[in-house]
Amino acid sequence: MGGGGGGHGESTTYKGFTIHHPKRWHVVTGKSLCAIMWFWVLYRAKQDGPVVLGWRHPWEGHGDHSHEHGHENEVL
Repeated sequence: MGGGGGGHGESTTYKGFTIHHPKRWHVVTGKSLCAIMWFWVLYRAKQDGPVVLGWRHPWEGHGDHSHEHGHENEVL
């Protein structure tokens, strides 16, 4: 298991194990996707945090939407 590669690019060898350094676009893409993931996690925590922590029931909703429902039973 020599690993091959022919010495292209930079690498670090430690106790016979060679680790190749990633290209710049790999690093930038990884950091960008990591940032998007954390923005999404924090956004969902803001939206659903009280439900997950048990501070609010999921059926309570995010606001008053009663003006859209329940008018079919009114007597005119």
